[in-house]
Amino acid sequence: MADSRERIRGPSRDGREFLTSPRQVLRRLMLLSEGRQYREAAGVVGRLGPSVLHSVIAELPIDLLLEHLPHSAYLLESFYTRLTTLNSTPKPDVPSETVVWQLVRLFANPHEPGLRQRCSKLMQALAQYEPGLRQVLRERRRSFDNAVQGLGVHGLTTDASGQLISLHVALKAELQRHVDTYKMAIHKLEELSMVTSNQDPAHSSHQRLLAINYGDIQQRLIDNKTLLTMLDKPALKQLHTLVENLSTRVENDKEVLSCVGQVKRLDAQAHIEKRPAAGLLMNFSRGCEVVLHMMGPESVPPSPLAANKATAAGSAGGSSCSDGYHSDDSASEDGSELVSHYRNLYIENRADALEALDSLPQLKHVHSLKAKILFSMIVLSFRLCHGMRERKVLEVRRVLNCALDSSSETALALDRSVRHHLHETTESFPLGEIERSVFNQVLSTLHEYPCLESCPPLTHFVSACVRLAWRMINQKAPYYLDTDFNLGFLRPEKHERHPQSDRRSDLIKAFLWPALMQNNQCAFKAVVAT
Repeated sequence: MADSRERIRGPSRDGREFLTSPRQVLRRLMLLSEGRQYREAAGVVGRLGPSVLHSVIAELPIDLLLEHLPHSAYLLESFYTRLTTLNSTPKPDVPSETVVWQLVRLFANPHEPGLRQRCSKLMQALAQYEPGLRQVLRERRRSFDNAVQGLGVHGLTTDASGQLISLHVALKAELQRHVDTYKMAIHKLEELSMVTSNQDPAHSSHQRLLAINYGDIQQRLIDNKTLLTMLDKPALKQLHTLVENLSTRVENDKEVLSCVGQVKRLDAQAHIEKRPAAGLLMNFSRGCEVVLHMMGPESVPPSPLAANKATAAGSAGGSSCSDGYHSDDSASEDGSELVSHYRNLYIENRADALEALDSLPQLKHVHSLKAKILFSMIVLSFRLCHGMRERKVLEVRRVLNCALDSSSETALALDRSVRHHLHETTESFPLGEIERSVFNQVLSTLHEYPCLESCPPLTHFVSACVRLAWRMINQKAPYYLDTDFNLGFLRPEKHERHPQSDRRSDLIKAFLWPALMQNNQCAFKAVVAT
């Protein structure tokens, strides 16, 4: 009877009887996992020796554990902690990257509040066992962010007159201009060919060329100058820029599709055909960011060379002076003053313009449209001011007969001088053309609201936007707007929630004011509605 009881007695709760055979250990772990007893399973893993642990990992169905994340995080963490503790070489082949991307997928989608607490130790154990995973995540997040930025370059482009038009329309007009010019040049060449087509080769010999008279040289100069005038027009130089723009758009779309394909491989249930690509990539970029943050700080010993460079730079900084428009201290002071003006433009000028729009009967019930009008005005102001500055630089090159595509030191010095002059004359530079262009573009888009044309506060707001934008883009380190207006999740480093927004949601519904950037740093956060 005692023997019978011994035979039917169940295994002990700590699983010690099964620690000798990898097959028995694996069976024990799977039974515990099926019953979601992951803590007990982790206790079994914590007592395994190196050889048994390696054998179990080789046979372990990781996919089943990944499907049960975050519940199975405790068991997966015990595996990586045990592997790090044993520090055996060579390292067993563990699909760490697959685990990381499953975690990224979890954090990329709306998740339950306790997910971070459940997975934090697993991510720290992963980073300790495979330090290279951080770099993989950084590169993937960077590719997602770049792809989202690339989606924003498919907007309007400027033609030779500075007007905003579609790239395809600009290409068609430019190609037609080329076709007309080349037809005229061919016609001129045909006229010349009646004289030169059957010319004796002997007439082009060196001795004959030295023997031609004044009248022949004069006629040759006239013919060649006529052809050169036809073909070497500044207006014809825009095609190269448009083709480069087109090439950039093609490469950006390739990058977007590649990133979306990566997301599809990571998450088969992403439904990429039904979701905006930007939102999808921004979600996964956010997932990478969360996982990187939860992996904890990366301890890297400081390089002596870098320390020496930093010391040298610090000692030299006190005696160096800026070779730009003004000293670094004055630049900092002017910068803070300009950022303050930009803040006041949002707080005061925008509020006055919004109040004036509220008083217009035709706009009484379109609350979101009024905010979009003011938002588009500040964006257009920066865009057209930047275009004006670049046109002025090119005009000076053209007047002084300097090649538009030259990168010689003389040409670059000329560009710096022009920009310096524009910086010094920001207060007196005439900007009426840009102000009218901003206002007219908004009116042409909203032609069904003619009341906007007779709204003086709106005109004053446009003037303030253009004047401040002109000052900001003509600084030594120019300010510019962050043009990433894709609706996604709120990012605290460059987004600020509007006070009347829903604080329970991090999903951006609309941009109310664009972020101000300088040297890739956010100087003023974008105001968004959630």
